[in-house]
Amino acid sequence: MSDPIAFDREVDARGLNCPLPILKAKKALSELGSGQVLKVVSTDPGSLRDFQAFSRQTGNEMVGQSEADRVWTFFLKRK
Repeated sequence: MSDPIAFDREVDARGLNCPLPILKAKKALSELGSGQVLKVVSTDPGSLRDFQAFSRQTGNEMVGQSEADRVWTFFLKRK
């Protein structure tokens, strides 16, 4: 299955627990240009809540999210 959203960079945070997925995403976003999209893959059940809060707090838009077999995927657009 292909991703419905085009992205510029991917962070695989599977197996990592809060706050590591957020920290890895924050670092990767800082290296992207405005408007570029970061894909984050996480197995931490708390990451859904964490990434929603992170998006609100940082102003980086969450342009997509999905869950399949306890793997969460987030797409964040750099502000």
